[in-house]
Amino acid sequence: MQKRPALLWLLAPYALYLGALPLVDRVHPTVLGLPFLFFWLLLATLLTPVAVLLARRADRKRGRA
Repeated sequence: MQKRPALLWLLAPYALYLGALPLVDRVHPTVLGLPFLFFWLLLATLLTPVAVLLARRADRKRGRA
């Protein structure tokens, strides 16, 4: 099995969704008028395609389709 360090980008959304979820389970601090937990999940959802794009670019750069 070959090493593919670019796939580590795909761990970022996992960490945002599950790893940090107990740490951000708050209601009172609001960001942009949203409860902090809802803002955190929205941010993780928006960053997931970016992580996939970065992993894909790095794989294509190494000569993988």
